[in-house]
Amino acid sequence: MTQSTSRPSMAINKLAHFGELELPSYETSLSAGADLRGAVPEDKPVTLDPGARTLIPTGLAIAIPAGFEAQIRPRSGLALKHGVTVLNSPGTIDADYRGEVKIMLINHGDMPFEITRGMRIAQMVIAPMVQMDWVSVADLPASERGTGGFGSTGI
Repeated sequence: MTQSTSRPSMAINKLAHFGELELPSYETSLSAGADLRGAVPEDKPVTLDPGARTLIPTGLAIAIPAGFEAQIRPRSGLALKHGVTVLNSPGTIDADYRGEVKIMLINHGDMPFEITRGMRIAQMVIAPMVQMDWVSVADLPASERGTGGFGSTGI
């Protein structure tokens, strides 16, 4: 099976503090998430103490095509090695948002973590999105599971 090289495109605006940073990039040919980099000042890294959270700028604004959303997700290496993750994961960026993409990070680790300029801090996955029309009904159709909730299908 051959892989298509044509991909949809998305408009991206490099804000003034983005400077010379790299655009979001896929680290491998089949990566789902494009890495996002922190656009903190070179001379002012951000130290994230254990238990603390902060908002890190990327220096980018994007125009997501209609019918899609951007999901902001943690980078597994930061989570495993340092306990640093995206707090509201996955964060959603709607197609009509035009402001700067910022990443909400939290340090669940035991040590302070320093975020430096250009560090890969999160990944962005572009996904199709569907909006529903909500229809109020008196009863829902039956299903195999029924009303069984948490743990109802086993451990």
